[in-house]
Amino acid sequence: MSDGTTFLEIAELLSIAILSISFLLTVVRVVIGPSLPDRVLGLDMLVTIGIGFIAVIGIRTGFTLYLDIAIALGLVGFLATVAFARFVISRRFEEEFVQEDDATYTMERSDD
Repeated sequence: MSDGTTFLEIAELLSIAILSISFLLTVVRVVIGPSLPDRVLGLDMLVTIGIGFIAVIGIRTGFTLYLDIAIALGLVGFLATVAFARFVISRRFEEEFVQEDDATYTMERSDD
């Protein structure tokens, strides 16, 4: 083996180890996350780590098909993040304004 292939193998193993550690820490963030936006951010980070895993596997095997898979996962992850963000915004709107309107309506009814 030449020095270049040895370096590449070491870099691949090191990157898989770092990605595995970051994956575990992100799963902990998703499970423990004190709020819904923290969990959404954790899920988005899991997609990013998954793309990293796919890229490393593509480099290890030499198949360029993995690049297409990583791009597709990135697009799906982006759409999921946008959907979660819209859900969080609608939920926050409902908590702030709809409950406030209900409380105002209840107070007006009790004055009558």
